[in-house]
Amino acid sequence: MRREIAIIGDNFMLPDVFEDKLIDVIGPNHYIRKRQDNWPDQDLEHGYAVDGMDGLKEYFGHPDEVVDFVGDAEIFITHLAPMSRVMFEKMPNLKMLAVSRGGPVSIDMNAAKDHGVTVVNTPGRNASAVAEFTIGAILAESRNIRSGHEALRLGVYRGDLYRADNVGRELSEMTVGVIGYGKVGVLLVKLLKAFGCRILVNDPYVQLTSEDAKGGVKMVSFEEILSQSDVISLHPRVTEETKGMMNAAAFAKMKANSIFVNTARGPLCDYDALYEALTTGQIGQAMLETFAVEPPPADWKLLKLPNVTLTPHIAGASMRTVTFAAEQVAEDVRRYIAGEPQNNRCT
Repeated sequence: MRREIAIIGDNFMLPDVFEDKLIDVIGPNHYIRKRQDNWPDQDLEHGYAVDGMDGLKEYFGHPDEVVDFVGDAEIFITHLAPMSRVMFEKMPNLKMLAVSRGGPVSIDMNAAKDHGVTVVNTPGRNASAVAEFTIGAILAESRNIRSGHEALRLGVYRGDLYRADNVGRELSEMTVGVIGYGKVGVLLVKLLKAFGCRILVNDPYVQLTSEDAKGGVKMVSFEEILSQSDVISLHPRVTEETKGMMNAAAFAKMKANSIFVNTARGPLCDYDALYEALTTGQIGQAMLETFAVEPPPADWKLLKLPNVTLTPHIAGASMRTVTFAAEQVAEDVRRYIAGEPQNNRCT
């Protein structure tokens, strides 16, 4: 049976990749139409700013244009397009919605359930990319890569970085604390093992595997991981419990020369408290990939500190993220068409 499939991609999750992966598993005998939106070259919207879109986050595309494009399609594949209750009401033929992101925050999930629409997502799509990026972030701070680079760009050749009181530290002599042991945390620990560092983990909702235990990985309390680690790398989900978990009290428990890395989510950290910790010598350095407000304002005080590296939320931006997410979506579409249970069903 020929299915009607609408694809809205963008300049990251390319619609051509979605289509290619789909055809690989369901064949070419379906009606597929696609559109490429202009994200990330244009900013995302948030539901609190637009009437009728309450509760939706981080979406791209005007609702009316999305409805017009999807039309009578049975299957809709997207990365960032919004789907509000009103939009579901205007798409009575829609039966499956595939969202190529870890959490379908741009979708009204209650409305999807009420309208009998199957929703699938792509959990862990960028876990490998983020774990790999985090290793780079740690090395950029621990081995003076950032500070040496910035000085050279200003015409200063910092031979003083060879002084014993300025040299970087090797991971093999450090303790790295990983807070949050989901998909990213697990992959990060796997990569860290190759460096020979001592690895601590904190996550009250998981248990270490026997392989981890044999490899010397140790599960400890939140207080222990803060006080014992030379590097703290943050990887939990954002929940009411974890919002602002890295606050003044948490930073006060960290070592004076420790490095704080956040490649997870901005709301996990109190950035005013982090600024205070960095400027008073409470901790040594920070690498920040996510922020409370994105993009951060040009006059944000953390942008001015010499002991901070910042990147514009790009840890998950790899071509493998694109192809892996498209493969996950394609497989679940195939399963839907074949009448099989989907791997990553949300409703």
